[in-house]
Amino acid sequence: MAKKLGTDILQLADGLHSAAIHLLRQLRVEDRGSGIGPAQLSALSVLVFGGSLSLKQLAAIEQVKPPTMVRIVRGLVEQRLATSKADKDDARRIRISATARGRTVMQRARAHRVEALASLLSQRPAVERSKIAGAVEILRSLRARDMAK
Repeated sequence: MAKKLGTDILQLADGLHSAAIHLLRQLRVEDRGSGIGPAQLSALSVLVFGGSLSLKQLAAIEQVKPPTMVRIVRGLVEQRLATSKADKDDARRIRISATARGRTVMQRARAHRVEALASLLSQRPAVERSKIAGAVEILRSLRARDMAK
């Protein structure tokens, strides 16, 4: 596939990939204030913003094996950030849901991350912020297209 793509597109993709990773790593520092680890916070985010899921679905979204997700969920349940219940239609399946406390912790962690990013953006000129806003719309359309496949 890389042979079909031009060098300029590959360089753009590489630059975007690198910039996104470095920016997210920089913002991840804010997550330490949440009091839970990155794997648990990521899984909690999926539950808060995506709703109740089976353990298998959650593991697939987080790209981990089910035994790993069992440990992550166990930690969330122990901290009362999520509940783990047998599925009402199939008792062999487990449904994981965020609790009210879990939603509060996640929303607070997200707010801290967004505030830190807003602070960085506020230091940039209006013309750059406008370009970033346009890029955000383009990136959202890329994501929506991939989700439809």
